[in-house]
Amino acid sequence: MKKYLVEFIGTFFLVFTVGMTVRSGAPLAPLAIGASLMVMIFAGGHVSGGHFNPAVTLAVFVRGKLETKDVVPYWVAQFLAGLVAALIVTFLIGPKPASPALHGTIPSAIVEFLFTFALAWVVLNVATHKSTAGNSFYGLAIGTTVMTGAIAVGGVSGGAFNPAVGLGVFTMGLESAKQLGVYLGADLAGGLVAALTYKVVHGAD
Repeated sequence: MKKYLVEFIGTFFLVFTVGMTVRSGAPLAPLAIGASLMVMIFAGGHVSGGHFNPAVTLAVFVRGKLETKDVVPYWVAQFLAGLVAALIVTFLIGPKPASPALHGTIPSAIVEFLFTFALAWVVLNVATHKSTAGNSFYGLAIGTTVMTGAIAVGGVSGGAFNPAVGLGVFTMGLESAKQLGVYLGADLAGGLVAALTYKVVHGAD
């Protein structure tokens, strides 16, 4: 139960930061979002692994560092956190935007897949490989990956790289149902392919 609570807390503050910065038009939103993920990983990584992202959970499971019994509870905690954060942001900021952002489906799917792959790839290499065990930089590496993706392709897809964030921004009215589908499909695919690639590169480490 402790692991699931930590996953809820970390995902909540990530999605809450996304919502508050994007809805308020904060110019440093990508920096705040990456920093939020970083500090939550440093705070909870030693308890739950600090996934805070269903795609990362899938990647860590396929890589063999998460038990089968934990996958669904992690996902429930993460999606529930995204939903609760979105409802609180909406309460604080006010009515939802008149219309969601418009993103091309194919370009969105491409960049969401690529940067979710990058995110999961970084997580697996800095937080699960035996040669980097006990390091002190993994939270910074992971948070910076999200920040980089948000700056690089946020204008193309909204820069979720995380299905729980996708549910959150959809609930806030920032993205359409079609875009939520992109976040679910492309992001989970990115996490899966990252895990399979990791196993090709590192084998059964």
